[in-house]
Amino acid sequence: MHPAIPQLLELQRLDQTIASSRAELDNLPKQLREADAKLNGARAAVTAAKEAHTQALTQRKKLELDVEQWKGRAKKYREQSSFVKTNEAYKALQLEIANAEAEASKAEDLVLEQMMALEEVERRVKHVEANLRESEQAIAVEKKQMQAQYGEKKKKMETATLERGEIAKKVPQELLDLYAKVDKRLPGSAMAEARGEQCRACGMRVLPHVLQLLMTETDEEVFRCEMCGRILYSLEPIPHAAPKQVANGAANS
Repeated sequence: MHPAIPQLLELQRLDQTIASSRAELDNLPKQLREADAKLNGARAAVTAAKEAHTQALTQRKKLELDVEQWKGRAKKYREQSSFVKTNEAYKALQLEIANAEAEASKAEDLVLEQMMALEEVERRVKHVEANLRESEQAIAVEKKQMQAQYGEKKKKMETATLERGEIAKKVPQELLDLYAKVDKRLPGSAMAEARGEQCRACGMRVLPHVLQLLMTETDEEVFRCEMCGRILYSLEPIPHAAPKQVANGAANS
């Protein structure tokens, strides 16, 4: 196996770390927008509840005015009835009085209903205002945590990027170019372990002599999977050649 393979594996690990950190950093603005949207929703609920409260108050005042107007008409008709001179006119006024009093009674019933509705609206306003306060506090904490995580992820990515640069200096340029080419097509997965006569990434069979060479300490050839094109490596222990003097001694014995 090529001696630079361990460095390529470390490059892949660092590339995965960098990609993961970058994705999390890129996702932060979305999380902030979602938090702001949640807060805006709570604020909109408060605005809507207050508008409903204002409308309920306006409606109650209108109904109270209707009551006063109908009562005023009934009073006016009663006063007029003292001055009429015919039974027909008196009966007509009595009908008007009865009608005005009936309408005043209906309006009073509506006022009571509106007062009950208004109480419910006021409870709704208090509820959504409490929700808004809770949301503001929770989202403030959430944003603070996001900012702290952003700093940690950014530092982690910068550290991994610097480390990657140092390791890349130890890899031959042609092998580094090959890794970059494969990684561009298969981000974060340019390397594949060869084990059990298979490429563990795609399952393609790996020839026995290739496996043998991958486990040979002195071999500097680079092998790629015939199916997926990944750079192959082996994690099987590489047998080290016996020291020369030991080998000679064994031969003499």
